[in-house]
Amino acid sequence: MDGSESFDLAGLLRQRGGERYELHARHMNRQLPRMLRTIGFDKVYRRAAGAYLYDDAGNEYLDMLAGFGVFAVGRHHPVIRQAIHDVLDADLADLTQFDCAPLAGLLAERLLAHAPHLDRVYFCNSGTEAVEAALKFARYTTGRKRVIYLDHAFHGLTAGSLSVNGAQEFRRGFEPLLPDTEIAVGDLAALERELRGGDVAALVVEPIQGKGVTTMPPGFLVAAQELVHRNRALLIVDEVQTGIGRTGDFFAYEHDGIKPDLIAVAKALSGGYIPVGAMLGSDESFDKVFSSMDRVLVHDSTFGSNAQAMAAGLATLHVIQTEAVVQNAEKIGTQLRERLSSLVDQYELLADVRGRGLMIGIEFGRPSSWKLRAPWTALQTARKGLFAQTVVHALFHQHRILTQVSGDHVEVIKLIPPLIIGEAEVDRFVHSFTAVMDDAHRGAGFTWDYGRSLMRQAMKS
Repeated sequence: MDGSESFDLAGLLRQRGGERYELHARHMNRQLPRMLRTIGFDKVYRRAAGAYLYDDAGNEYLDMLAGFGVFAVGRHHPVIRQAIHDVLDADLADLTQFDCAPLAGLLAERLLAHAPHLDRVYFCNSGTEAVEAALKFARYTTGRKRVIYLDHAFHGLTAGSLSVNGAQEFRRGFEPLLPDTEIAVGDLAALERELRGGDVAALVVEPIQGKGVTTMPPGFLVAAQELVHRNRALLIVDEVQTGIGRTGDFFAYEHDGIKPDLIAVAKALSGGYIPVGAMLGSDESFDKVFSSMDRVLVHDSTFGSNAQAMAAGLATLHVIQTEAVVQNAEKIGTQLRERLSSLVDQYELLADVRGRGLMIGIEFGRPSSWKLRAPWTALQTARKGLFAQTVVHALFHQHRILTQVSGDHVEVIKLIPPLIIGEAEVDRFVHSFTAVMDDAHRGAGFTWDYGRSLMRQAMKS
């Protein structure tokens, strides 16, 4: 092949990278570019490093979203980047499908070191696939079909994981789904009542729910585990977003002192480079599912243990351990949460600050003063959740900080920044957030101007 026929990725991006929004509108989900343009988030990012993004004008943005938690160790960490180069340069005989690749076994070994009560790992490509695996293993292990989940839960969007999704906006139009039952967070009586029927395979929970950043009530997970096991069902813990250091423990369930039967992980395990998910379980579950050589492939994934993903996972765990990332998440998360909590009494629109480690929810609520009550009520009437969106908008456009509303129809902003942020990023966020709150409490200005724009859009919809 001569030079004229070579593939030039950099040249392709230079030539057509500017068409990114048009290409998406023409060939992919047309609502994505439409939404980004509507809220003014249609930036062109040229590069990223650590906890920062940089647009085509050279402006720096503090990333408090981290790709929904994917970039736990920051963007383009040199150790993980080098591991990807190394695995490509090794020219491995990858994905032969008829061998036992060493990197997968090594990553499984190191993951299980953080969950010593479990024995085996299944690798896949995403969090929703990890949850799917856990649901299938639980149903096969117990011989039962029904799964209990919590209201407002989010476990993924494929058919099985959607069956245990507590958000109706995602479920609507895709039923019928798997046999499932929703109970309220903390409702042990409802859990016991449902388990009594003897047809429940598992309870699936997030230690901290991503939607609304809802923490489990003290003692709930311990009591729920006891009830589940007493009724010969399994406990599935979804650590897709909370795991790998996010909450100041390697796994968030450690805070509650429980031992799940099945654990789903993903996101941060990838190091931000190669999609990777994993489901951890016991010998009992794996031996039942893979009970003979005839059943060796009854649950499998073509790309699940590919070398690049396994190398990224191994490098990520190395960084987590050697750079004290979990400890930093606990320390810096406590600082950020405490400084934000101190503002609750200062601002009547600020109702609560909660979370653990570097998974923090900022909740807004109905103000007491007449000056603010009228615009707040108008926003709520148009659509619940719009005020939180005005704060996200102001943080982005006035302070170049990327955040997200934590779910549909909720007045909560979720902060899930890279776990490597420090005091400088805490200072920047708190100062910027305080400025936005000052503006909002004047009852006029940038925040409420955008709020009126959102109301008009909501009314049209």
